[in-house]
Amino acid sequence: MIHTWRILAAELDGHGVWVDTTPDSTVLAQGHIPVIAVVRIEGQLADWDEEQLAARILALKAAWQQRGIAVAGIEIDHDCATVRLPAYARFLALLRGRLGPGTIPLSVTILPAWLASPALEDVLARVDDAVLQIHAVQNPQFGLFNPARAHDWVRAFALRRHGPWHVALPAYGTRVTWGADGRIAAVESEQDRFMGADSGHELVAPPADIAAFMKRIEHVPPHGLAGWVWFRLPTEDDRRAWSLPTWRAVVTRQPLHAALSVRLRRPSASAPYDIVLANGGNADAEAPPSIRIDSACPSGADGLNGYSLDYDASGMWLRREQPGLLRAGQQSVIGWVRCDRGTVRAYAGTDEKQD
Repeated sequence: MIHTWRILAAELDGHGVWVDTTPDSTVLAQGHIPVIAVVRIEGQLADWDEEQLAARILALKAAWQQRGIAVAGIEIDHDCATVRLPAYARFLALLRGRLGPGTIPLSVTILPAWLASPALEDVLARVDDAVLQIHAVQNPQFGLFNPARAHDWVRAFALRRHGPWHVALPAYGTRVTWGADGRIAAVESEQDRFMGADSGHELVAPPADIAAFMKRIEHVPPHGLAGWVWFRLPTEDDRRAWSLPTWRAVVTRQPLHAALSVRLRRPSASAPYDIVLANGGNADAEAPPSIRIDSACPSGADGLNGYSLDYDASGMWLRREQPGLLRAGQQSVIGWVRCDRGTVRAYAGTDEKQD
């Protein structure tokens, strides 16, 4: 059950420029679901005019309410450095005062890196709700979501928070490129998830891992936990987000099952065979690490969409270059092979060979 929508309302970017979003107010007003307007402040922004920013947020709230949107709260999403938490707490105190006591709830997103800081208490004391972000790009080996680390963060935050709080769960993947100095150089989202291999890393949040984590937390819920917040919700344009069937299955606690299969498709008698990977289940699934190709007459072959062609003593095979999820109910052409006579077969692992 969805109780509240969190909608990005505006962003203060790294240059201190205020950028409004333009959500469909008619849809939000007719949905009859409370909306929390999220204001994102770029984490690298060292300073801003606090009075001006507070005034902008109040004006935004008023404008949304005039358009018929049921604004149920304001949320500040600011991934500031831990050393700047005292200054952040002062701004939140100012904003809380401008909003007025008892008028509209104020919430913030919380980074796990802040858990060891005494200044976190001041931040939490200024807000009505807090959203712990347990999805983080820190190191390729930890991925986008690490269940053990996430569990530790949840338990640690429960000891610091005196009041209601939520946990933000990832329903998406991202591509991260690290520079030679070990710092993040680029982050790509909402694009095709099967991309060529380079210095970037495709990081995913497997639905089964998230579902298992939720079950573990809900078995013995920590004090004050009020629910889950999903980031990001599925859309057709967001190619790295989970599919809608998968998200619904996780939210409604349905059993997850993937049904990956490999088949060959030939548009015409003279055309090469397409090697098609399909997912007939209700859960987005990790693409197989390898696809074996059996052909007595190969005159050409190659990998596509995240797979590359390789050879070993047994012949040709496609190697997955990057992690990636294949959406439930969808398919992807991952390679091709040309054969002018005889037969071609392709299969993954112990799958049955497909002609």
